[in-house]
Amino acid sequence: MAAMTTGNPSRADANRRRILDVALAELLRDPDASMDQIARAAGVVRRTVYGHFPSREALISTLTDEAVQALADADAAVRTGVTDPAEALARSVLALWATADRYRLLIALAQRTVTVQGIRERLAPLRAAKVRLLQQGLDEGVFTSPLPAPALAYVHEQTVFAVMEAVNDGLLAAQEAGRSAAVTILTTAGVPASAATALVAEVSSDM
Repeated sequence: MAAMTTGNPSRADANRRRILDVALAELLRDPDASMDQIARAAGVVRRTVYGHFPSREALISTLTDEAVQALADADAAVRTGVTDPAEALARSVLALWATADRYRLLIALAQRTVTVQGIRERLAPLRAAKVRLLQQGLDEGVFTSPLPAPALAYVHEQTVFAVMEAVNDGLLAAQEAGRSAAVTILTTAGVPASAATALVAEVSSDM
């Protein structure tokens, strides 16, 4: 069922934006937050929320789409003009983590509603960019792996998800997780651990 809105379009857009912003905050605070809770927090009636999003699942799906777009934008921004594949990969992971950390509880929640497969499908454009970067590094001998670039991209994607879960479960401090993920991903691409650690420290200092 398509979402229905009435009245002034600019007001409807503003309401929709407010609902999304409040919903993200509420779901990060309480993953079980209901549509009623979100409506109250946004200062609107429940009907207004349902006018934009016909179900809680549709709302979470929209938030997930926005999270994925934010990840893609962050990835593209930090890799522009960087020619070294290892540096580009380090910058990419650090930027992705800085963005993903805001959404990590949402992504964990989305895996129960949007499904893991749905998230994977949304990440396809970002994954394609990562495959190109990994292939460049493999071709230039910067990376070494028994896996082809597309499979290695999946390993890296799942590593980020795993680090998110480790933070969610209290096994890793969020402030350490970005660097840890970047070093781990570089080493799985064949960069020696000492070189990966030094590179991540250097890149982190100017990001």
